Amino acid sequence: MTHVTGTRRRPAQPSADGRSTRWDGHKAQRRADMLDTALVVIEENGAEISVQQIADRLHVPRPVVYRHFDGRADLDDAIRRRILESLTAEVLARLHSEGTVRDLVRGAVGAYVGWVERHPNLHRFLAAADSRGESATSLAGVRDRIGSRLADLFADTLERFGVDRNRARPMAFGIVGFVDGVVDSWRAAPTLSSEQVEGILTESVLSLLEGNARSLDVPLTRDTVASDLLSRAQAVSGAGSGGIRSAISGRRAG
Repeated sequence: MTHVTGTRRRPAQPSADGRSTRWDGHKAQRRADMLDTALVVIEENGAEISVQQIADRLHVPRPVVYRHFDGRADLDDAIRRRILESLTAEVLARLHSEGTVRDLVRGAVGAYVGWVERHPNLHRFLAAADSRGESATSLAGVRDRIGSRLADLFADTLERFGVDRNRARPMAFGIVGFVDGVVDSWRAAPTLSSEQVEGILTESVLSLLEGNARSLDVPLTRDTVASDLLSRAQAVSGAGSGGIRSAISGRRAG
């Protein structure tokens, strides 16, 4: 028997070419199809589903599903990420600079409330992960993504008006936490319509924004056109502290 001494050589790795990668696109599409099917199964059957239900819907044996995921935990994590991407995309799409501050708040709040009402089982599936501390792909993950986006928007605006941008994050996450808490309470005891909840949340968030803006001397009200606010902030940032004071006093005078 021959013994190999010295440094052990690792076998040469095949180079990535068309033969080794030609199935990557197919596998990715197959995985995506399985996740979409899992969402349909959750919508129809509730947050507690089995892999067999997903397999039955796809008309494949259960091992075929597991072939694309590293166990049940990996599958559940991928499902939550799919849900999270859909929800955050829908809400963040409403945070544009067109319309008034009232329009933006109503749009974002309405998008979240409407999504939860249309997809209660997907909402429960995300919420179930909160109790297990899986924050990245749970409702906590949704709050973090939306809160971070709001914080960036607030910080950029505050900085242009000469206000410490670090004030933005508590404001943003306070608003997101408030909205999330109200929606969770509403889903647990749905005594109000979604329109009523949307109205309460919109009015409350607008009051929070106006109150904070007033305390920081930022010229913002619910009827402020968002694009005008950004333009004014850009102008002020280029004018220095004197420009900031004159812009604010001019706003108050108007």
